[in-house]
Amino acid sequence: MKRTMFLRARESFWFLPTVFGIMAILLAQGLVLFDRALIGNGVTGAFFLDALSASGGRAILSIIGASMLTVAGTTFSITISVLATTSSTYGPRLVRNFMADRANQFVLAIFTSTFLYSLVVLQSVHTQVDDNDSFVPITAVFFAVLLAVLDVAVLVFFIHHIADSVQITTLQRRVQDDLTATIDLLYPDEQEDLATTAGIISFAQPTVIPSVAGGYVQAVDLKKLVRIASSHRSVITVTAMPGTHVVPGEPLVEVVSSDGDGTADGQLDREIQSAFTLGSARTPQQDIQFALQQLVEIAVRGLASGANDPYTAVSALDLAGESLIPLFRRAVPSSHLADDDGVARVTCVWPTAEELAGGIFAAIRTYGLEHPMVIRSALRLANRLSRASSTRSRRTRVVNETDKLIAAYEASAPDPDTMERIRALAAPVLGSASDNATEPTASDARGPGDEG
Repeated sequence: MKRTMFLRARESFWFLPTVFGIMAILLAQGLVLFDRALIGNGVTGAFFLDALSASGGRAILSIIGASMLTVAGTTFSITISVLATTSSTYGPRLVRNFMADRANQFVLAIFTSTFLYSLVVLQSVHTQVDDNDSFVPITAVFFAVLLAVLDVAVLVFFIHHIADSVQITTLQRRVQDDLTATIDLLYPDEQEDLATTAGIISFAQPTVIPSVAGGYVQAVDLKKLVRIASSHRSVITVTAMPGTHVVPGEPLVEVVSSDGDGTADGQLDREIQSAFTLGSARTPQQDIQFALQQLVEIAVRGLASGANDPYTAVSALDLAGESLIPLFRRAVPSSHLADDDGVARVTCVWPTAEELAGGIFAAIRTYGLEHPMVIRSALRLANRLSRASSTRSRRTRVVNETDKLIAAYEASAPDPDTMERIRALAAPVLGSASDNATEPTASDARGPGDEG
C-alpha cells in the first residue's frame, strides 16, 4: 500500500511544507558553510554581493522571517475560509479536493521554508561583541532576499489561484478529472487477457478473513493479493470493495485453498489484511462511485431550493458525460486476476457502467423534475451514452432510465408544450430500443457483473 500512503501524504497540508522545510534548512547550512569558506580565503564580497554589517544582516533576515510567517498565517486563514464556504455551498466532501490542491500546498511550503531558511541563517550571524569573531554570511543573506522576492510573486499567484478555485466550473472540473482518472485506472482502454473462469480452483467451503479495524475501504492492493494467493495456492474473492464500510469482524475476503485450512496460524489473515487500506472517509482513487457521487452532489446542491441554480446541474451532467462516454465504449473488464501461470487467483467485482449511469438518472428523477433544462441535459446525456454503448445491456439500461425519467417528469404535470419537446428529445434514445432485439449480447465477455 505504498502508493496509497503516498497519495494520502500528497493530499495533506504537511507533506510538501515538510519536504521544502528540510530542503531550506539544508540549503541554509550549505550556504553558511560556503560563506565561511569564502571568508576563510579572504573573500568578503564578489560581483554584486557587497559586504554587510552584522546588524544589517540580522535586520534583513529578521524582517524576511517575520513577514513570511505572518503572510503564511494570513494565506491559510483565507484558505480555511474558502474551505468553509465551499463545504457549506457545494458539499463537505469537496474539502479533500482543496487539501489535495498542489498549488495551495506549494504556497504554504514556500512561505514556511523561507521562514525556516531565514531563521537558520540568522542564528549564524555573529558580531565581535558576541564572540570577538564577526561573521555575516553574505551569500546566504542575498539568497534570502531572492526568496523574499519570490514570495511576493507567490503571494500574487495565490490570490489569483484562490479566486479561481472557488468558481464552480473549476470545482467541477477537478472532480471530473478525479472521476476520469479512476475510470482509466479501473477500466483501462486496453485490457490484458488475465484469466478465465476455467482456470479457477473450486472448493466447497471458503474461509472468511475478517477486518481487524473499522472504517471505509479506501484501497485494495490487488497485485499483492494475487501474490499472496499464488504463494498459498489459494483463490481469493474480495467481498469488501473500495467504498464499502466495514466494522471489526466483518469479512474482507473469502479464501479457498488447495492446502486445506491455510489460515490456522493467522499468517494468511495478516497478509491479506495488510493489502486493505481503511480510513474514516471515502476517497476516489479506487472508489469510482464516490468519484461520481461528488459530481452528482454538486448538481443536486445546485437544484436545492436555497440555491436554485439549474445551470450548475447542467454543467455537472455534461462533465459526467465526458467521463462516462469513454467508459461505455470500452469492453467489460474481467473480474478475475491471474498469476504468472495464468491461474485466476483473485476475484473482484467493480461497479458496472450501467450502475454508474443509473445513479445519475436516479438523482435527476429525485431532485431535477422542477427544472426542464436539467431534464433536457439528462436526455442529452442519455442520447450520448446510448450511442456510445458497446453492449446491449448498457443500451437497454439507458433506455430504461430514459423511460423512467420521462414517466416521472410527466407525473409532475408539466405544460403540454414542454412535455412534447421533452418527448422529442427522448425519441432518439427510445428509438434505439428496437436495435437491442437484433444486436448480439456481450455476456460472454462479462466481468464485474454486467447485469446492469
